[in-house]
Parts: sequence; structure tokens; C-alpha cells
Amino acid sequence: MSETGKGFEMEKVFSPHEIEDRLYRMWEESGAFEAQRVPGKKPYTIVMPPPNITGQLHMGHAMDCLLQDAPIRYHRMKGDPTLWLPGTDHASIATEVKIVDQMKKEGLTKEMIGREAFLLRAWQWKEEYGGRINRQQRRLGASADWSRERFTMDEGCNEAVREVFVNLYRKGLIYRGNRIINWCPVCQTALSDAEVEYEEQHSHLWHIRYPAADGGTGVTVATTRPETMLGDTAVAVNPKDARYTHLVGKMVVLPILGKLIPVVADDYVDMAFGTGAVKITPAHDPNDFELAKRHDLPMIRVTNDDGTMNELAGKFAGMPEYDCRKAVVKELAAEGYLQKTEDYTHNVGTCYRCHTTVDPVTSLQWFVDMAPLAKPAIDAVREGKTRFIPERFSKIYYNWMENIRDWCISRHLWWGHRIPAWYCEECGEMIVQKDEPTKCPKCGSTRLRQDEDVLDTWFSSGLWPFSTLGWPHETEDLKYFYPTSMLVTGYDIIFFWVARMIFSGIEQMGETPFDTVLIHGLVRDAQGRKMSKSLGNGVDPLEVIDTYGADALRFSLAMGISPGNDTRFSTDKVEAARNFANKVWNASRFVLMNMDTKETIDPALLTLPDQWILARLQKAVAEVSAHMEDGDFGLSANKIYEFTWSEFCDWYIELAKGRLTGEDEAQKKNVRAVLYTVLEGILKLLHPFMPFITEEVYQHLPQREGMLILSQWPQVQPAFAFEAQERQMEGLMEIIRTIRNLRAEMKVQAGKRTHVTLLPEAGWADALAIAEPYLQRLAGASGVTIGKKGEASAEKTVSAICASAEIRIPLGELVDFDKEIARLTKEHEALAAEVERAKARLNNPGFTGKAPATLVAQEQEKLTTNQGMLDSLAQRIADLKANA
Repeated sequence: MSETGKGFEMEKVFSPHEIEDRLYRMWEESGAFEAQRVPGKKPYTIVMPPPNITGQLHMGHAMDCLLQDAPIRYHRMKGDPTLWLPGTDHASIATEVKIVDQMKKEGLTKEMIGREAFLLRAWQWKEEYGGRINRQQRRLGASADWSRERFTMDEGCNEAVREVFVNLYRKGLIYRGNRIINWCPVCQTALSDAEVEYEEQHSHLWHIRYPAADGGTGVTVATTRPETMLGDTAVAVNPKDARYTHLVGKMVVLPILGKLIPVVADDYVDMAFGTGAVKITPAHDPNDFELAKRHDLPMIRVTNDDGTMNELAGKFAGMPEYDCRKAVVKELAAEGYLQKTEDYTHNVGTCYRCHTTVDPVTSLQWFVDMAPLAKPAIDAVREGKTRFIPERFSKIYYNWMENIRDWCISRHLWWGHRIPAWYCEECGEMIVQKDEPTKCPKCGSTRLRQDEDVLDTWFSSGLWPFSTLGWPHETEDLKYFYPTSMLVTGYDIIFFWVARMIFSGIEQMGETPFDTVLIHGLVRDAQGRKMSKSLGNGVDPLEVIDTYGADALRFSLAMGISPGNDTRFSTDKVEAARNFANKVWNASRFVLMNMDTKETIDPALLTLPDQWILARLQKAVAEVSAHMEDGDFGLSANKIYEFTWSEFCDWYIELAKGRLTGEDEAQKKNVRAVLYTVLEGILKLLHPFMPFITEEVYQHLPQREGMLILSQWPQVQPAFAFEAQERQMEGLMEIIRTIRNLRAEMKVQAGKRTHVTLLPEAGWADALAIAEPYLQRLAGASGVTIGKKGEASAEKTVSAICASAEIRIPLGELVDFDKEIARLTKEHEALAAEVERAKARLNNPGFTGKAPATLVAQEQEKLTTNQGMLDSLAQRIADLKANA
């Protein structure tokens, strides 16, 4: 029950845990998230970057979710047919590792149970854990269309993968070949270039002499991997290097193995690095591999897939590579071939998944010929068909795409999309087609064996924007929702995923898969460090939600962010967001307690504060909408925060209270109508960021229509512009703030009222004629007199100047002279004693001679400051005595 009559009651305290599950069920069960195709209307579509089924929600996911959910809710309220399509990724390597680890506890291996039984376990694992992260996203408030949820290995996506593979193979863009690849000996699979992370490692540079076959001095090479010399097939020098021209075309002896290898000349060799001569190990170095092709050199691989040396390594066979390195170096030294060892630091490739050092090796794998696919994808971004926000991230895209190498897409795993290639056991024919063949088209044999490998996970996720909409079938969803509107992702997977989606979309669909790529930064800890298990500084979003609620977490992530830049997470920010939620709740509760029904604004009865807040609402709507369209959600959140807290709560509600308790029924009705209008606008503007609290308050509004999530986004109302009145109110607010500051400086008691005289600047007299009730309510004024600029005062006053007026307040009304003189005298005495103590200390040679110079300087600085304060106090006391 309110002071003005029966109102709409809300709980006194906002409790997010009591509303979040209930509201989410209401939204989902009502079909509010489900996209509808509306002929003739352009849709707004986002495909959710599919989190791994092994995933557990972390702060990066929370940020990603917010930056998709906010524009989805905005466009849904705008009336756009809106689709946010969710799903998960099968994550070949990560999932297989999880299942293998699980099997180890049972004493089992993949080979012991076989492929079919292993895949059965994998699907069971997916059913048990695969939906976990999506359930966690629901707790964040993700308003995705779960009725369209997809999985990268569901039947439709699997069909799309096979279709693309066969299409590219028939065009000659997918091929099988023995090439140098990145091999992880722990994950036991090939990796693409994008899956290799480089880290600085400290090692050595070993200088090894290769004697000339004719008994001459030979040549010395420098290497960081002496164990691979067992697979050397040549030594290379630069043709311009005069030191070695006499050796080109001759043979040198490979130490330890004693076999002869040629010296070749190639421009690839850097004359300034090491000795200017390099050992060529084509099966273990990508540059050596290319050089070997140019010179028709053999390729000898001396390692196994598990990182041990193979039979071609001779007596070192079976040794782990690092042990072999030590043994080779020891033998080289013993036989006099090791010329020098020097410390060396260089960047070494490691597996992005397990961080083991990657082994470059030749291997028979499947590849995508990238050059023909990269060019149209580069052109699409250059021509603006897809834009990056911020634009600077397009440079990363160009750099990778313009220097791209063929993509190794086969993975030596069991979990994933199996390569649709079969081999005839009779004649060796290879058959590539979508469906499993029944017999060999060449010899008719039915003895067919499918390729054991699966495709790189990124191959299937690269098709995500169109495979999820039904491609290769021409579904209604595909025709309507493709191309999509925006992709939201972190800058760390621009080349992993974004580039692959762009070239795949152009190749298969004929157009780029999205108009905009919004890049967000990392969520770091409060100290700016990357969150990681090793540092133990990760924060579980679900624990934050349990403590503060989903809205507080979401708003804390939105406040202050800017596209592409990292942000820091702190509980202080979450607490500030929770305090804002409480402010919104309490303000809403106040408004609704004073409301019996929804009122209609009477323009003829609008007061200056009414006109001001309505004008400010229009600007908030315009600015927030513009920022939402631009993808600058941090600026949107900041504007909503400032308008709601500073303008509506701190100013307008306080200004409205006098009329709500007054006798003028027409004014009471009109102020309630304004309060309702502005509150409803705030709820709508804030809904994309704080969906739960805004929906809960909205459900309490009288004569509301349905749910807030499906309500209309606020529009700018030109009738409520009131620009002149807005400036007038701003002038009045400046006067109120100035008086409050004066009272604070003079330490005036809160309840003490003082008379205020305003001397208006030119053009402000009429505007300030209505100031009295507002100054009485918000500035502690007992009354207000409007004077004329320049007129003298009959008494001592305190004055201040504003843009709209000079303010004068009688000094005697602000201060009880006797009490103030007594208080200041007491302060003066205490400070004088401190000054004398400091002087005595600084005049003491025992202190100044022995104390550190910094301490003496601090003491001198403190004395200077205190002396200044003492002089100011003395002048203040003198002024008060003169006026008393």
C-alpha cells in the first residue's frame, strides 16, 4: 500500500534465484525463442559458435553468450524475424582424450575394444555430457532457439560434410599425398598449421662436421635437432656463397651412418645463419621438404608416430627422440665430428591441445588445396561483403589467408567424421563418394576398406552457418536465414574458424556466410592475467550466478567493454552490477507502489522535470539503439546505466515525490503516467543486458501486454523532444548541485534550511522563476528570491557562479558562528602542535643526519602541507570573527 493509495506491490528485496528458473521456463515454453519466417522481412540470424561437448562454461563463454544474446533480444524486440541457432561441436581430439582416459581407469585401450565399441562409448559420453554446457548457457539467460539445436556429427551435418568432401575432391581441391605435416606424438594425430602454437624454448645449436668424400675438409652445418641427421639426404649451400662453391655437386659423408650424400646449391639457404650450410632432412622439416622436391632428393623418415626412432635410425631404433638426441651428440663428440655447441633460444611448435612439441614429419594424409579457395574469401572481405568489428582484425585475416598453405584435414582418430574414401583390397582402386560403395567400380571386388582417419573438427565446423540450416538440401530455413547477420567470436580463432567458414560459404553457397564478424577480447582476471588452470585464477560463471544472479554477471561483463579489447573481471564489478540491479528494483517498486492503473500523459500538464526526463529518454533510446546497431554493446550498457541511475533515480524520482504526495489530483495522475512511461522505456532498453529483472518488473506493470521479451523496442517520440526545456532543467540542476557542494564545504547539517537568492544571467530569469519548489526539495532551501544580476547584498553571503545564475546564500544561515569558531580553533590548536613537532624534528641534527634522505624529504613535505592548512584555518577563523 502506498501513500497515495493501493498500488502494485513487489517484494521488498530483489532475489534473482527466486525468479530466474521460473522466467526462463516461461520464455522457453511459450516459444518466445523460436524463429519464425516472415515473407518479405529481412531476418536477423546468428549461429552460435558451437562449444565443445567436453566444455565447461567459463568466462569466455559467458562473454560470448552475452554478446550474442544482447543483439538477439534487441532485434527480436525490434520485430525482426530473429534466429539464434545453437549447437555443440564433437571436438575430435578433446573428446577422444576424455574417453581414452576414462577407459584407462578400466584397464582398457582403444585397440582392445575395437572401433565400433569405442564409438558406442563416445556416443554414450556425448549423451551424458554433451548437453551440459547448453544447460549452463540457459542459466546465463541465452535466448537461443533450442528447437533448432544442432550437433556437428548429427545426421544432417554428417551429410553436409560428405557432400563438401566429395565436391572438393571432384574439383581437385582435396587430394591425398605424402607431404610434410605437423604430428603430435602424444595425441597421435596430424595437426593443421592453425593448431600449432609457438613458444620460446631454450636449447642448443650443434655444429657438426660432414667430411668430404674425397678426403677433403668437407663442410660444417649447424642444427637444433641433431637426431634427425639420421634422415639427412643432402647438405645445402647458397649458390652465391663463395665459401662452398667448390663443394657443390660433390659428396660428403653423413657422420655415424657413414653414407654419402650430395651438396646442393639453393637460394633458400641463409648465408648469415649458423655456418651458411644446412643439413637437409626432407621428411622432418617443411622447408627441407620443398627443397628436396626441387632437387629430386629422397625422403627418409626416422621417427615413429609415438615419438620414438624407427628402424631407419639404425642402432638408435626404439629410443625416444630426446634420448636419441643425447646419444647422437655423445657419439658425434666421441668421433670428433662435433665442432661446437652454443646456447640457442628459438620458437618451437607445440600442440594446441596437449602442448607437446610437434614433430614435423612426412606422412600420407588428406589435404585441401587452399590457394583457389582463399582468393575469393580475401576478396569478399576487401569488398566489404563481410566486415570485421573492429576493422583492424581484418589484417590478421588477410595475413593468414594470403600466406596460407594447404590444409591437412585428416586426423588419426576414431571419433569424428570418417573420411568418405574406400580402398579396394584386390586392385588398390580408391573410391571417393558420399555413400558406402558395395563393390569396386574397376574390378568388381566387394573387398573394400574405408579410410581409417577422420576429418579435422574444423572441417565440419567450417560448414556450420549453412549445414545447420539444412544444406545440402534447399530447406526453407536455408533459403530464408542464409547468409546470417553476425558472427560473434574471440580474436584467437580468426584463422581457426572464421576464415574457414568464409571460404566454405563462398565455395558451397556462392556468398559469404555473414555480414559482420564482431571480435571480442579475452576476459582476464583483476590483475590483467589470462585465466588458466596453471595460475588457478579462473572464475566459474555458475558460482558467480549462484552468488549474485545472472543479470549481475551479464551487466558486469558488458560495462566498459569495447570491441576487440580484453577486459578484466572482478567481483567489485559484479557487486556494482548487483547494486545497479537493486537500484532498478527499488525504483520500480516505488513507481508501482504509487500506481493503481496505467495512466496516459496529458501534454498540457507536463512540468519542467517531466519534459526533461521525457527528452532524456528519447536521447537514451536513440543512443542505445545506435550503439546496438553498431555492435558497441559496452557503450549501450553505459548509457542505460547513466540514464537509469543518475537521471531517473537520482533526479526525476526525487523531483516527482512532491507531486505524488500533493493535493493536485491531475498532477498526481500525470506524474504517474510519466513515471510509467520512463520505467517501461528503461526496462526495454535494459532487457538485452539484464533480462531476468526487467521481465520480472514488467510482469508487475498494470495493463502490460504479454512478455517483455516479445514487446516492442522503444521508438524515439519527436513529441517529447523538449530541447529548450531540457536545457532549462540542466541549468536548474547545475544550481542544485552547486548549492549542495557549498553546503558540503561549509559542513552544514543536513536538516538545516537556508534562503537562496538567484541572480539570473541574461535570458534565464523566466526559466528560474519556477525554481523555488525544486530548490526546497533538493537543495535545502527555505525560500528563493530572484534578484537582478549585479545588485548588492545587504548581508554577508557565500556565493557561487553557474552558467545560468549567481547564487547567494546568507553566511549566517549556513554557519553558527560561535560553534564554528570553537570547532575551527580546536582544529587549529591540534594542527599547530603537529607543526611544532615537525619543526623540532627537522631542526634536530640527530634526525636529519641519520635518517634516510627520503624520510627527511617526506617530513619536510608534510610540514609544508600542514603549515598551509594552518594558515588557511587562521584566515577562516579571522573571517568568521569579523562577520559574527
